Amino acid sequence: MCRKMQAFLKGAGVIGIKPAKEKAAAGTSGENKKQKSVPWVEKYRPKCISEVAFQEEVVAVLKKSLEGADLPNLLFYGPPGTGKTSTILAAARELFGPELYRKRILELNASDERGIQVVREKVKSFAKLTVAGSRSDGKTAPPFKIIILDEADSMTNAAQAALRRTMERESKTTRFCLICNYISRIIEPLTSRCSKFRFKPLTDSIQEKRLLDICEKENVQCRSEVVPSEIIDSHLAACHSSSFEKLETVVKNMVNEGYAATQLINQLHDVIIDKEDLNDQQKSAITLKLAEVDKCLADGADEYLQMIALSAVIMQQFTQSV
Repeated sequence: MCRKMQAFLKGAGVIGIKPAKEKAAAGTSGENKKQKSVPWVEKYRPKCISEVAFQEEVVAVLKKSLEGADLPNLLFYGPPGTGKTSTILAAARELFGPELYRKRILELNASDERGIQVVREKVKSFAKLTVAGSRSDGKTAPPFKIIILDEADSMTNAAQAALRRTMERESKTTRFCLICNYISRIIEPLTSRCSKFRFKPLTDSIQEKRLLDICEKENVQCRSEVVPSEIIDSHLAACHSSSFEKLETVVKNMVNEGYAATQLINQLHDVIIDKEDLNDQQKSAITLKLAEVDKCLADGADEYLQMIALSAVIMQQFTQSV
């Protein structure tokens, strides 16, 4: 679902773009300023901590840290799409203001740049830079920079060990924010040097409300469903039918239409737990497979194959209950 949300939010890219002739006319006359179109996912990203949705505990603790214009090293972990990156960026904006924000932040995607060489070059070089500049609004700018390592659980152990040494040496002038889905993949020497925050999965109602608010501001008509429950119903109906061909069609449609398997797994879990025609042993077998599939998906496994494997287990348990 997170993918579908991003695709939906990025749909704003075509808004505000003028035809080539109009652009030329505006440029020569000087009467109109060319406006750069901004994807909605960026346009409506939280600008301050208070705008972060559904993470009350995290927001409350970070607000206290921001009041003292200081931050510890941070470790944000939880499912994708829960606001981890948006939260640290919002905190950085509040700390540094618009003038210093770009100068004081280094953001890296650790899944793409996860080797020890990146830590030695990019991270180490940025951490050694001196802190300079002041805020135009008169507020005190904290005397440190922030390095954000997204998907830090994809870093090699050697890179994590090198990062630990950099964190120790540059503790006076640099703060680190590690962002990951699974905290168990971060080595203990790193986790012990960070304040840990778990981000909760967003409920469908929260995501639906946010999308509808954006649609209203952009004057876009939108259906109220975020992740249609029909796909869950059709999936379970196919499992009940004991027809692998029908089940395979449902899964293919789900993958082709861009539904995020991780979100569907969360919904399936809730539905399975509430089903009265399954006993506890059958529910345990299905939820165990749900956990295995969720782990495999986080490791980059193929969504179609994982959902087929999950569906086979669900079909087996439903067959036993008949």
